[in-house]
Formats: sequence, C-alpha cells, structure tokens
Amino acid sequence: MLKREFRLKKKSAFAATYRIKNSFHCGGITLFAGKVKKENFPIKVGFVVSKKTHKRAVKRNRLRRLMRESFRLMQKNREIGNADNYMSLIFIGHEKALGKNFNEINKIIKKLLGDL
Repeated sequence: MLKREFRLKKKSAFAATYRIKNSFHCGGITLFAGKVKKENFPIKVGFVVSKKTHKRAVKRNRLRRLMRESFRLMQKNREIGNADNYMSLIFIGHEKALGKNFNEINKIIKKLLGDL
C-alpha cells in the first residue's frame, strides 16, 4: 500500500490532472501526468479501474492492486525516473490489462514511466 502522502485523493485533484491532457497508453493501461512541479513536493498517484472495464469488483480491485504494488516497488527502488518531476500521476486500467499477471503489469508500468 502506498503511504498516505503519495495518494491522490480528492476529486478536484483527479480533475486537474485529467485537464492537462498529457497521456500515454501501453498494454491496456493509460497514464495521465499532471503539471510539472516547481517545488519539492512528493508525487501524488491515483489508480482507476472503471466499472465499464469489468462488472466484478474483484477483477477491478485486483488490477488496481497490481498497478499500485508495481508503482510502490519502483518508487522504493527509485526507478521512476522523470515521473518524479510531475505533481500527479493517474494510472487507468482497461479491459486489455485484466488477465495479465504482476510481471506483465510491471513491464507496462516501467515502459509508461520511461515514456515520460
């Protein structure tokens, strides 16, 4: 689980990140990057899997957990690269990513963070 200081929580924060329209897509996961930060604030991250992706909450929560754990491990090992320059990130899981295991999700997240 990500520490509370790294979580994107408010609806207005999600909306502000979407408004920037800086997005990347790979393997069923879309990454929205917010504004470039000017000061030394911690990066805020949100994970979204829509109900349209799958009707079962179990499937949606599993994908969300896999994305969250992948990002947490990369952040712990300081492998997030240029992503640390942004104020907020939102990872959106789509139907194509539902059946993938942790290693596949991890590769996709690494590629998305490398594209920033």
